[in-house]
Amino acid sequence: MSDRMRVVEITEAGGPEVLKPATRDVPEPGHGQVLIRIAWAGVNRPDALQRAGLYAPPPEASDLPGLEASGEIAAVGPGVDGLAVGDAVCALLPGGGYAEYAVTPAAHCLPVPEGMGLKEAACLPETYFTVWSNVFQRGKLSAGERFLVHGGSSGIGTTAIQLAAVFGARVFATAGSAEKCARCTALGAERAINYREEDFVTILREAGGADLILDMVGGDYIPRNVKALADDGRLVQIAFLSGPKVDMNFAQLMTRRLTITGSTLRPQSDLAKARIADALRAEVWPLLAAGRVAPVMDSEFPLAEAAAAHARMESSGHVGKIVLKVA
Repeated sequence: MSDRMRVVEITEAGGPEVLKPATRDVPEPGHGQVLIRIAWAGVNRPDALQRAGLYAPPPEASDLPGLEASGEIAAVGPGVDGLAVGDAVCALLPGGGYAEYAVTPAAHCLPVPEGMGLKEAACLPETYFTVWSNVFQRGKLSAGERFLVHGGSSGIGTTAIQLAAVFGARVFATAGSAEKCARCTALGAERAINYREEDFVTILREAGGADLILDMVGGDYIPRNVKALADDGRLVQIAFLSGPKVDMNFAQLMTRRLTITGSTLRPQSDLAKARIADALRAEVWPLLAAGRVAPVMDSEFPLAEAAAAHARMESSGHVGKIVLKVA
């Protein structure tokens, strides 16, 4: 194994063009960590926010973008049990995924699901950790409930639709074109709403109101989401692509017994992420192995063309996940 590796760095805050290939020393795993020789890396919205200077990595994390990857274990640090050099894994990363090697806590690694390749497995960690923790743990979605996910054709959206449907929820999704809406219904949505032509508030109210909404838009969607909720409904916020500030009458939270909550994954403790990994291993990985849910793939780019991958993601023309081929 070489002591140097290819990476893609953020040279300054800005657009996709600030992502540049470079070389760095291969990191060494610390206590409880493993070193992964990366085959594929997932591309996610937080990567673009970090690139734009809006989402700083935790102090102990790599400054390289990349929060999920697949590959094989290249080295194990002290205190690691259950993983060995050569094991195929996919993993949630604290950062550093746009590289040939990355370190991460061993507890944040999951086996590549049976029958799945490394390319598809690279799409799992960030998206499935986010959806499981926010929809099922924080949002407490139950079978029979009405669930609305915005951005239904995104990586988060396609994952949320499939998981909610397989666990028995009635799924509604928003998307920006007839083609994207068709993809949402094919994945299990009962009703896909073209937000350019239809009002999701009206449609959800006619259906009885949403028991749970997963939103990454924010802005003026926040008061509209509240209107779309059924009494005792829950709104889970995971991003604010249209901004975090809005004027709203909060009295309805009391009179209708509503809950507004949210989370971000990256700042959570290693223990919290390990617990999410344990839940996924028990509840979701068997579904992946059985083919009942699967990542939806959009496109792939070589590692050196990470800027083009970001441009593709920010064009909002994609459906599902974008990956970087590293090895």
